[in-house]
Amino acid sequence: MKILGLIGGISWISTIDYYRQISLGFNEKLGGSDFGKCIIYSLNYQEVINNSNKGDLEANYQIIQDAAINLKFAGAKALLLCANTLHMFADRLEETVKLPVVHIAKATAVEINKQGLKKVGLLGTKATMEMDFYKDVLKKYGIESIIPDEVDRNFVHEKIFSELGKDILKEETKAGYLSVINKLLNKGAEGVILGCTEIPLLIKQSDCTCPVFDTTVIHSKAAVEFALS
Repeated sequence: MKILGLIGGISWISTIDYYRQISLGFNEKLGGSDFGKCIIYSLNYQEVINNSNKGDLEANYQIIQDAAINLKFAGAKALLLCANTLHMFADRLEETVKLPVVHIAKATAVEINKQGLKKVGLLGTKATMEMDFYKDVLKKYGIESIIPDEVDRNFVHEKIFSELGKDILKEETKAGYLSVINKLLNKGAEGVILGCTEIPLLIKQSDCTCPVFDTTVIHSKAAVEFALS
């Protein structure tokens, strides 16, 4: 069993869900009172937000790299970035720190392929929706991704930071997200990726008529499989 190193706190709400999902995943595989081994390095989210607002992605990378190095020294044998957006740094981090990174977009693409879908909607932070690091991974798996229009991207992004990341869940925000999802379906999406680990706190499969890909659950399962491989 490999010790997993989790870089979380972005937000702490979804990191709690990661810990729960990973623990349940280990126990489902191993039974008894086995829950696996993991170390959580929780960041100060505000520092990450401040750097993002200044467009200083390099400063955020240094924060992530420092956390990863500390986890490696503590005994972690693999890394989990507990946020979709942080995977813009995944390849560089893996090369620099010399630990495998369980990649959230790759794990999600595998699940989409299992369902035979070719075009999916992608929700997340503006960086995840607008930059190429996530969409390029999906493309390598033969999956086309479509994103909301600018107004809807701004809505999805703003609610992640002002509400979901603070454990504020509002019915009107859920209705707004479902409206965005329906627009993506009307554009040809066959399913939707909840590509921010806070969004599954608000939107569930039962809320949608299309397949929904909960990246927190998918990533946690992939981590358990990797740790036990």
